[in-house]
Amino acid sequence: MAGLLDALNAGKTSLSTNQKSIEIVGNNVANVNTAGYSRQRAELIQIPAVNFGDFFIGQGVSVSDVSRDYSSFVSRQLQESFIAYGEEQGRSNPLAELERLFNVSEDNLATEVDKFFDAWQELTTNPSGQVERDIVMQRGQLLGDNFRQLSDELNTITENINTEIIGGVSALNEKIAEVARLNDRIRQVEISGQSANAARDQRDLIVQDLSETLGVQTYTDNRGMLAVQLPGGLPLVQGDTAMTIKTVTTGTDVDLQLEIAGVTRDISREELGGSFRGMYEIRDVFIDGLHNDLDTLAVDLTSSVNDLHDDGYFIDPGTGLPATGQLFFNDITALPPGIRPSRSIEVAFSDSRYVAAAKLDTAAAGDNGIALEIAALETSHQVSGTTDNYDAFFSKMVSRVGIEANRNNLALKGAEDAKVQLQNLRDGFSGVSLEEEMIDLIQYQRGFESSAKFLSTVDEMMNALLQLKG
Repeated sequence: MAGLLDALNAGKTSLSTNQKSIEIVGNNVANVNTAGYSRQRAELIQIPAVNFGDFFIGQGVSVSDVSRDYSSFVSRQLQESFIAYGEEQGRSNPLAELERLFNVSEDNLATEVDKFFDAWQELTTNPSGQVERDIVMQRGQLLGDNFRQLSDELNTITENINTEIIGGVSALNEKIAEVARLNDRIRQVEISGQSANAARDQRDLIVQDLSETLGVQTYTDNRGMLAVQLPGGLPLVQGDTAMTIKTVTTGTDVDLQLEIAGVTRDISREELGGSFRGMYEIRDVFIDGLHNDLDTLAVDLTSSVNDLHDDGYFIDPGTGLPATGQLFFNDITALPPGIRPSRSIEVAFSDSRYVAAAKLDTAAAGDNGIALEIAALETSHQVSGTTDNYDAFFSKMVSRVGIEANRNNLALKGAEDAKVQLQNLRDGFSGVSLEEEMIDLIQYQRGFESSAKFLSTVDEMMNALLQLKG
């Protein structure tokens, strides 16, 4: 009778084990489209055999653990691909806006520079003409307006980047705090020997988002919890403790700080990764470089025109006599800190009779010497520190934007392809395959049916034995 009871117990364990395995298969099928879900499987182990006379008889089977298909190598590679993709994605939108500003069409700053010097060229044909002088002054005003508009557009792109950074920090802090909470939950579950598979999947998914945004690095600490830190080494999550990122606005700049146990640390651009690194690189390096070049062009153009115009003669409207020493543009070579020259170009007078076209102190009606020299600046003058005239200098700015935008497009496509390939590799290893699940389902179903048949047979044998004893 004892042998039949052992057989009954073995059948019971087989029945419950196959039932549990079917439940796990059902959970896999239910989560086939769940992002970040890792396939789970029942780890079966035989119950230790017991001594029965001269030999050992097994006592059945049990589920020792519910494991998940996970590859740390593939996950690490996928995390790196999210970092690379995030950095290029952070550059993408600002570069698209810069391409709109620095276009190669006829409607750009170079066109206004050409029109300004063309107006001086027209003045050389009729130096005393009032209409020609009006056009020169108007073209100077329009040139200043175009410089100012382009500078303001660059500021707008910078402000958009700052707004995106500020808006993203709140979501980042929530994700960082969630990783810390999941760390604690996983520790509490697994300290008892169980597996916190769902929490681990959720944590991996959040880490992917943090990798794309901040370029975080991760490692497992001595307590088995996931530590998260910035590329520069500053910690974001340590065990069940989450740090807090906050924004600090100084003038037009928005910078990041990290609060660590009551201590505030500045986060530099070099300590970031992902999309935030890309946005800061565009804001602080690329756009700032364009703005500085625009300022250089503004200062050089107005100074070179002023140097010639200051030596030119005109008929003073107040005295009716030849006069000199009049700047064409307001001097922008020594502006107060924080004021950009490209936003400060203004014609120095409102009466076009102050336009100096003559080179001689007689200011004769046909004297166009200064007008000729100013008109010649367009092609003969070289921007300070370069071998480029005004058109070539601005064209290089346009070219730099175009080259960087094209590089970004190619790099973004390549990073996206790499991310997709690694995601497919991860899904192939950890994802749910319905075909495999159906095969497992049939296998466990047959095992369940066989166990039920086995229990039925043992029951019949026990009934027969009881009837014999009766």
